[in-house]
Amino acid sequence: MTARTILHCDMNAFFASVEQQANPELRDKPIAVVGGSERTVITTSSYEARAKGVKTGMAIWEGKRVCPELIIVVGDNRKYTYTSSKINEIFRDFTPEVEAFSIDESWLDVTHSLSIFGSAVTIAHLIKARIKHSFGITCSIGIAPNKLLAKLASDMQKPDGLTIIPPENVAKVLERMPIKELCGIGRKMVRHLNMMSIYTCGELGRCDEARLTRKFGVIGSRLKLMGQGIDDSPVIPFGQEDQVKSVGHSRTLDRDIDEPAEIRRFLLQLSEMVGSRARKYNVSGKTIHLYVRYADFFSSWGRQMTLKNYINQSDDIYKAALSILATFVLEQPVRLLGVTLSNLKHQAEQLPLFEDERKKLFATQAMDMINDRFGSMAVTFGSLVKDKESAGSHVIPPSWQPDGIKNIDVK
Repeated sequence: MTARTILHCDMNAFFASVEQQANPELRDKPIAVVGGSERTVITTSSYEARAKGVKTGMAIWEGKRVCPELIIVVGDNRKYTYTSSKINEIFRDFTPEVEAFSIDESWLDVTHSLSIFGSAVTIAHLIKARIKHSFGITCSIGIAPNKLLAKLASDMQKPDGLTIIPPENVAKVLERMPIKELCGIGRKMVRHLNMMSIYTCGELGRCDEARLTRKFGVIGSRLKLMGQGIDDSPVIPFGQEDQVKSVGHSRTLDRDIDEPAEIRRFLLQLSEMVGSRARKYNVSGKTIHLYVRYADFFSSWGRQMTLKNYINQSDDIYKAALSILATFVLEQPVRLLGVTLSNLKHQAEQLPLFEDERKKLFATQAMDMINDRFGSMAVTFGSLVKDKESAGSHVIPPSWQPDGIKNIDVK
């Protein structure tokens, strides 16, 4: 395979950094960004707060305990998604091969850009300077022969780092590198590998492949390659991804609810958000999945229903979600609800045969057009009117993308 040069750009404490630049009074101070509800956890914190022990996932009271002077900032998701989209535009000035991994991380394949800009290091410095000049924030960049190693490199020097792993140094870098540092090896996998006396990437790369496949199946071969720093996966620009297999929304509620009418209202809101996105990208689905998390945070359940026909109308999604809910007795008040449409097919909208269905389609199309122009839920179901201000996602999902069907309208 042709030698590649891959950059991984990771914005430093992204949400907190954006907030500090937007409000000069927050600069150089320990801040924590949280969601919109009182019960929310810390989504990210500034480096000043991290130095005091504040970590992502902490409850607010835990953050205040380790850092009494911690400033709590309610996140502004529109600000973050706008900034992320503009940063990805900067990346595309250097190469068309840009893959957004999350709202604050992207891979760039600059192999074919080196003849224009001279070197990957030059490109990295130009990107860092552009982002700093445009937004006043920093990023850490890793340069390596593939995506796996580029991401590893970007994590090695933070904040505002620039780390290079040249091909000839891969084995040396990985020899004592803990396996948990590799993207794709989570805590559960780490525990299983540790039980096999595998703690470093070097040990993983030398492990007998048959032993790994006996334990982990087909991914055993992939694990061995990861331990050796081998990754042939391409950088996939927007528009060239595999077709999306599901469209979903979930929401952590501002307070625990157990009233059936309230639960139904939130399910309708989620169904409208899912249906709107599905219709926008001309997809329909046959399977509805309902997910519920209880007030104790740890207990949850999920069930799904597969229909005879493909649907993308909000009320059809809602009716299916209600049917699933009716099969289960809620044991506690509800903390989180999620609705997902899957088993998708991509096709243009067809005009229904019957007049009532045509009227319903035309009304939905009109509502979608108004909401596209004036903002999500500018027009909505009457029962949701009083919830319009709180409608939408409080937390940006990991799957968010700056373009396409994964570009979720957040609040």
